[in-house]
Amino acid sequence: MVAATVSIGFISLSVWAHHLFTIGMTSYVNAFFVASTAAIAVPTGIKIFNWVATMWGGKIIFKVPMMFCIAFLCQFLVAGLTGIMLAMAPFDWQLGNSYFVVAHFHYVILGAIVFAVFAGTYYWYPKVTGRMLNETLGRWHFWLFLIGFHLTFDFMHIPGLLGMPRRIYTYEASRGWEFWNLIISIGVVFQILGVLMWVINVVGSYFKGDIAGSDPWDAWTLEWSIGSPPPEYNYAEIPVVRSRRPLWDLKHPEDPDWKYE
Repeated sequence: MVAATVSIGFISLSVWAHHLFTIGMTSYVNAFFVASTAAIAVPTGIKIFNWVATMWGGKIIFKVPMMFCIAFLCQFLVAGLTGIMLAMAPFDWQLGNSYFVVAHFHYVILGAIVFAVFAGTYYWYPKVTGRMLNETLGRWHFWLFLIGFHLTFDFMHIPGLLGMPRRIYTYEASRGWEFWNLIISIGVVFQILGVLMWVINVVGSYFKGDIAGSDPWDAWTLEWSIGSPPPEYNYAEIPVVRSRRPLWDLKHPEDPDWKYE
């Protein structure tokens, strides 16, 4: 995982011109950026396999943070696949500056990053505030936002394939784009309702949420061994770390994880 992350950081320095295939670069320059963009898929694929293998070896509990994480993983995969499509110069010449590019971009930014941010919010909110976010409102948030996301950005690929350019505010009728743009707009309504659920949850739970306690997730890492929110001094005594799961060692001294490392 670390090697894949470092590789992505290094290779990403040489992929920037895959956004410029349509400006008239030479075939040699195009070939270089096609190759570098395709190469970055390798460490990215390694990260995805690492995430899946971590889930495969664990006991998955479908709380709201995990639901957002699984959605992130699936959507990040799709974003990578459409990115590889756009990395191929002849394909990009046809779809450059179209709504297909907009759909791909938002699969990365919204489908991956924003879903991961929401997952982190639901997971860390108890540690920051000392109160739990409401699970029911969280599930409403998840499903509304997920449905809205896919209505908008799945179907946004289609007008892109049909030739709809980006950065326009209107277009002539009978281009064949109206139906698809209607679905895209309906999806936005679902997303707004989902975010509204999240805002209500975050604000309301701060005042009336269930008390979280120090370890609401039955976690393995040390930040969950102290109160929520943490005291200013963090730990009264510096904990001893002997394994990758130090809190498990504290909760189960008869079966310390470090014996099996």
